[in-house]
Amino acid sequence: MRGQRTERLVRLAAKFMLSPSKLISLTDLANKFNVSKTVISDDVEVINSAMEEEGFGQMQVDRGRSGGARFIPLCTPQYRDTILSEIAVRLSDPERNLPGGLIYYSDLIFNPETALTLGYCMASLFTETEPDVVMTSEVKGIPVAMFAAYALGVPLAVCRFRNRPSDGAAVGVHYPTANGDVKTMYIGTRQLQQGARVLIVDDFMRGGSTASGMLLMAKQFEAEVTGVGVFIAYDEPKIKSVPNYRSLLTLHNMEGENRLSVTKQKD
Repeated sequence: MRGQRTERLVRLAAKFMLSPSKLISLTDLANKFNVSKTVISDDVEVINSAMEEEGFGQMQVDRGRSGGARFIPLCTPQYRDTILSEIAVRLSDPERNLPGGLIYYSDLIFNPETALTLGYCMASLFTETEPDVVMTSEVKGIPVAMFAAYALGVPLAVCRFRNRPSDGAAVGVHYPTANGDVKTMYIGTRQLQQGARVLIVDDFMRGGSTASGMLLMAKQFEAEVTGVGVFIAYDEPKIKSVPNYRSLLTLHNMEGENRLSVTKQKD
């Protein structure tokens, strides 16, 4: 059905944004809207200009035989800095300080709007790594990792600290913690394919033991880890058990002031 261009642009933008990183045939879209493929290509250019202006993504067009296009959530540094600066201010409230040098952030990451934005910010750091799956650990790692996987157009695999019958056959690994304890995590064998490209995403890192456990899990599947991303990384200890990672925010313990502050992590 031929409609006004404004309506078509809105419907096209919605279709692409609801399926991030998924290639959509321009020919199919042309048939759907009863217009030529050239018209759809022009519409995609308009959508791309608007997204780049907003700073949260861009359209990628495949000029090959398939003739498709996809929406890539690719946050500009300015967009990401604005979002993270606002969150850093909220988390720097002394009322959020918890015993043991921790900070309360569950209300933010379990808010779908905030988690979606953080997921897009996280995904934009690893778009070029082209993972096949995002891996995280229960429970608080799931929201940001889920939306990062959504943005990248890949599934989410969750490592659990207790094996559940509903997960089916599972693989377990033992990993050491900073205080010398040994913990175990499990993942269902159907969640991760042998040799997959894995992006690890977690909510918080202090010493990095949980992330290192997920690295061990990936190794069991002979998977290639394309990156490690963290929502908040504690600045102490300086040396983590996971040497290479990227964090959206860094948590600092202010000496002598008995309070914590959160600052953005430089790229």
